[in-house]
This record gives sequence, structure tokens and C-alpha cells, in this order.
Amino acid sequence: MGVKGLQQFVDHFSPGVCVPVNLRIMAQQHLSKTQLVSTATAKSSPTLVVDGMACLRYWYSCEDWVCGGQWKEYISHLVHWVEAFTIVGIRLVFFFDGVVDEQKRPEWVRRRRRVNGEISKVFRHIKIHGVQPGRELFCLPSGLATFTRFALRSLGQEVFCSVQEADYEIASYAHRHGSMGILGQDSDFIIFNSAPYLSVAKLNLDKLTTVVYNQDSLCQILGLAVNQLPLLACILGNDIVSEERMQHIRSNAMAAYRRGHPYPGASKGEKVFAVAQLVRSVWGSEAENSGLIPQSLGLSDPDQKLLERGVHSYLLPGQGPLRGVDIQDVPPGTSCVMKRYVSPKIIKACREKHITAESFMVYSVVFEGVVECSNTMEDEEDTELLPQALVYKTCRQRIYGVLLPRDKETSTQVPAVKEWFVFAGNPLKDPEIVHPVPLSMSEDEPSLESLWFGRGPTVSDPRLARFLSIFDCQEFSLLYGTIEEDSLLAALCLVTHLVLQVQQLSLEDVDAYLSQAVCVRHRSHLELQRVTLPYLSGRAVQMASLYVRGLGHLLGANCACGGPLPNDALMPWQSFDGRLFHSKYLLAHSGATHSELLDDHTSSLDLFIILREKVLEACRKRGRTVQSRPRSAPEPHRSGNTPPGRYPPGHQDGWMEREERARAYQRVRGRRDEGKMRRSDPGGYHYREGSEGGGGGHQSSPTQQTHPLSYPHPGGGGFNHSRPSRMPQRGRPGHPNRRSFRLAPRWSHPSGPWS
Repeated sequence: MGVKGLQQFVDHFSPGVCVPVNLRIMAQQHLSKTQLVSTATAKSSPTLVVDGMACLRYWYSCEDWVCGGQWKEYISHLVHWVEAFTIVGIRLVFFFDGVVDEQKRPEWVRRRRRVNGEISKVFRHIKIHGVQPGRELFCLPSGLATFTRFALRSLGQEVFCSVQEADYEIASYAHRHGSMGILGQDSDFIIFNSAPYLSVAKLNLDKLTTVVYNQDSLCQILGLAVNQLPLLACILGNDIVSEERMQHIRSNAMAAYRRGHPYPGASKGEKVFAVAQLVRSVWGSEAENSGLIPQSLGLSDPDQKLLERGVHSYLLPGQGPLRGVDIQDVPPGTSCVMKRYVSPKIIKACREKHITAESFMVYSVVFEGVVECSNTMEDEEDTELLPQALVYKTCRQRIYGVLLPRDKETSTQVPAVKEWFVFAGNPLKDPEIVHPVPLSMSEDEPSLESLWFGRGPTVSDPRLARFLSIFDCQEFSLLYGTIEEDSLLAALCLVTHLVLQVQQLSLEDVDAYLSQAVCVRHRSHLELQRVTLPYLSGRAVQMASLYVRGLGHLLGANCACGGPLPNDALMPWQSFDGRLFHSKYLLAHSGATHSELLDDHTSSLDLFIILREKVLEACRKRGRTVQSRPRSAPEPHRSGNTPPGRYPPGHQDGWMEREERARAYQRVRGRRDEGKMRRSDPGGYHYREGSEGGGGGHQSSPTQQTHPLSYPHPGGGGFNHSRPSRMPQRGRPGHPNRRSFRLAPRWSHPSGPWS
């Protein structure tokens, strides 16, 4: 939620509302007050309730964000952030959005469309400049909110996932437990009659200072009582009551306000002052006594009910409901949509695990019958790679089939699940209706209840079998316990599924995915920070997000099957780093040897070859031929007004210098002779350069181009829109020039995220 225009009003036009505060001193004062009425225990420690969704943008301060996330570094930032509070005795409680209220779906859709437009600008910037754009186009890495919940739990923090509006649950928790404050960046918190609202945007972590928004001062400036603030918020507009629905009310309020203020615009924040004046004028004894929306507003019946619902959303438990308002007493998310198909024991466990942020996806399926996924870093202008929503659709259908099994005796058809997934070409007007697909398991397989609560080998093997079956990787069950880390088994499973689903993925792509999964385990976050890139590939950016979204599906499948793997093994910081993946992608497509991909590390190379052969063997069994399609360095796109060797507009690094860096990557390939030459690989596959996109890559003809909003079928051929290389071939005929390649620190990253 968020009140339209109120945050700017309190920040810029309301002296006395924003009060600087030292959180260390504030905690000491709060503790002194609470100890007067209760014994000083761990639970009485000063508690700060944190709006996790509002903090994500401030937590993720890593330099790289387009390449899929620098997850180990991000974890180190979370550790530092948490320690800054706990070291001074402040207890943190985190809340994250767990559901999307269907009444707010239109606002959710509007925001998703807006972010999609921003992502398109990011990819256009990468294509033109070859580097990451600045902060004005900053987008959170895909899956950040989901995995942050698990990261904070791993740090021993108390984390909650909402079953209704998260802002309401945050304010309710803070009010109920007498918390010292709410840390977030949402103007709704100054409307709730709860704990003090503290700004995360103005937080200085080193000094532990920020500003507190004084609700009493705001009321004094506006001439309102605290119980009148919800009506003010709804007329201004929020996620329940849109600005458009109350536009005529605000127009009348502005006209009345300006009659008393003959110089329009002279009063800063006049819209808020005008609505406050309106609320004062219509709030009579009738409204105060009955709690009804004043009839003098002259609203239509639908607008009246909408406004009542909006005002009611700010009333916390014990603060009294609005009499005469037709609103359900049971809060959203407490009733189970699929209760006819799932046992009460499953329902109870599902809700408990969701609230404590121990599971993913299962609550949405069982309780809501709705699954949504926000924006993903995908290039809508490049249709070669399928959107992640389509790549993992079969996985989700099987997950639904596990959670909602058919009755074997009655063969009752279970209901479909509604999906709201954001991708180019999806207008988001209505959800897609997706039917569960049951797994082909034997008759004596244990029930879902046995999978979730059973113990011993009789259920551990079926758990793993169902998990692997969701990704069509049943044969990998023999590898469980033999691969040194569960995260590698998860990576193997994910890469195999991707290659089976996306026909356009090549041997080089498989090498990039697997080599970084093997290498990232041995790199610290400081080492990963030093990985440098000569240029960015838009395709690699999308492939990185595709992988991270796949980890989310692995997590959902793991939770649905009773947890055959520890959830920690499925976290991105165990098997993925965006910067490292991008470097491996560029190396793999420039023809680097396997030894170079694995940093000349013998044991890592052996492990990589084993994993690679397992992927290729699984593909062979299913009739999938994985071919080599090395991609050349992209030809720089210059604007018509940029002379060669000059800087492109808005960029501070010489483009010609970046071209040299790109050529350095290209030279690693050791350009082969113009004649066709064969190369064998450990997987037993051979390719002939010049066929299937070898060398500069295959350029599709005009008739092969697809519409920007259409996608090739997963089983169909792909399109390679990369330009052919104009670089001269190097190396002796028949003997590639295999120079050892290192990611040298002397190559500085051409652009940081805040430039």
C-alpha cells in the first residue's frame, strides 16, 4: 500500500513531522519504559519491525545487478546490516508479502507493466553501450524477495510471511507487541495508529540514525484527529481506493480550498491540505458516533462501499470496526480454497510453514489456488529464449499434481490453479488457468501426508523420486549421496531441465552453467567482486535470470515433496553468482578450454566433466541433441552522432577501449582456420565449425524472424540474431591458439550501478 503524494508531503512540506532520531538512544528509552511494567527478558528487548519488501532496494547494494545477482556478497551485506542492530540490543522482526489481495490485483498489474517497461530500457542500454545502466534504471535481481526470507532465517532472524496485506500485519504486530518502531518506506505506516514509523531510506547504518515521522505533528499541521487519517488516505488514493475513483472528490476539495487561498500553488502540498480541509468539514457528530463514511461526500453506492473498505483496512485489532460496513470478519488467507482435496494436517502445516517463511509456493496453491510471479530480467525484443514462465510451466503443473492428488477411488478432477506470471506478450488481463498434472508413480507410493510427516527410508526415497520426476531427471536418484554437495545435484537437475525445455541452449551454454556452479563454491564474495567483464551480453543476462527462477521452482518442488533436499542447498549463493556466470558464458562462447573454464583446478575439472556427461546422457536418452553454437562478440552499436573512438552519449568510458576488451575475449578462442575442423569433447559430441551456428553464428533470414511478442515452440528451432564477427582469424591452421586466460583485475568494470 501507499498513500498517493503523502510521503512527498511529509518529507518536503511538513516541518516538524520528520524528526531525526538515533536508534541506539531510542532503544534505550524504549527499554526503560517497558521495564517499568514488565520483567526485562529477551522478549522485552526493544523490537524493530522491518518491512522486508521496502528494504530490498537498500539491502542490495552490490555493484552488479543485471547479471542475475551477486548472492554471496549480498549475504555479507545482510550479515553486516543485522549485526549493526543486534550489537546494540535491538531485536529485529522481518515481514514479507506472502499473498496478493485480489482487490489489489489491478494495482499489482499496473506496477508489473511499469517495471516491464523499465526492464526493456535496461536491455536496450546493454545492446547500445555494452554495459550495465545507472541507478535510474535499477531493477532488483529476479527472486531477491523470495531468497532473502530464507537468507535472514539462516542468520537466526525471526521472519514472517503475510497471509493478508503485509502492511496491515506489520502495523498489527507492532501495535500488539508494543514495538519501538516500524522500519520501512511506506506512507501507510503514518496512517496506522501503531508504532512510530521510521524511514529506511534515510537510515545511516554506521551511525544508526534515521528520521521518525511524528503522527501527532502531522495531525496538528492538518488539523485532524488520528482517527480521521484513514479517510484522508483513502480520498488521496491508495492501493485499495485508486486515485481515479476519488478524482472528483479531490477536485471539489481543491476548488473549495483555493477559494480561501487566492494564490493557487502558493501553498506547497495544497492537495493534501485541501483534502484535510474537506475531511474536517464533513466529519460531524454522525461520523464520529457511527463510524460511517460521511454521507455529505455525496458518493455513489459502489464508491461508498469502496471507501468504507479502504478506511477499514487501517483499523487494527481492538481499534473497533466500522459499524454498518459489509466486510467479512474472517481476514483474507485464513480459509483454504483446496480443503476438499488436502488433509487438515497438510493444511495446518502448510499455513504454519508459510507464516514462518519455511516454505515456498505450496501455500499459494493450497490456500489461494493462485500463483503469481513478478517481473524477470527478460528481453522482450529477443524471442530466441522462452520466458521463464513458459520454460517452467510443466514443472509447476507437476508440483500442483503432487499437492493436489486425484482421489484414486473416485477419480475426482481437482480444480485448476490460476497463474499470474509476468512476461512479454502476456496482457495480464486475466489469470491463466493451469491444470495439475499427476506424476506417473506406482500404486503403492506413499500419500502426500506420509511424504510430509513420515520418517525413515520408506519415505525418503519416494520424496527424492517425486522431486526428480518434476524435472524429468529420475535417473539422477543414483547420484544422491555420491555428489559431494546437494547444491550440485540441484544444479545438475536444473541445467538438465533447462536444456530439455529450451532447444536453443548450446554446449557452450551448458558449459557456462556448470562451470560456474562448480567454481562458485571455492570463491569468496571478495573474490567474486573482483571478477571483471569486458562487455555484457543481453542473452547471458536473460540466461542468468532463467537459472535463478529455476532455483525458485526447485525450492517449490522440494517443499511440495516433503523436503528430500535441505532448502539451503537450493539457495542461489550455493550455486550461482551472476558476475561469475557472465564471465564463464563469455569464455565458453569464445572457445576457452574446459581447463580454462575451471580455472585450471584439476578436481573441479573432473567434477565438471562428470556433471556435463550426466546432462548430455540424459538429453541423449530423450532424443535431445545438444550442439555447439559459439557466439561471437557483439558488434558495437553506435548512435549516428557518435564518431568512432568517441564516448557514446551518457557514458564515461571510451567505447574503443571496450572494443579492445571484447577482442581480447575473442582472441582467447584462437580463431580456427577457415577450413572445417572437428573437435571432440568429453561428452562424446562432435561439431563442425561453420554448421549449426559455428564461428560467427547462424543468422536467421527475414522469413525466420518472429514477432517480438511471440515465441518459438520449446521443441522448435531457435533463432540467433547475433552479428557475424568482423575480426580477423588468428592462430596457425589446425592449431587453435589456446592462450591461458585469467580474469585480470587490471580490467576495471566499465560502469557501476550508481553512475
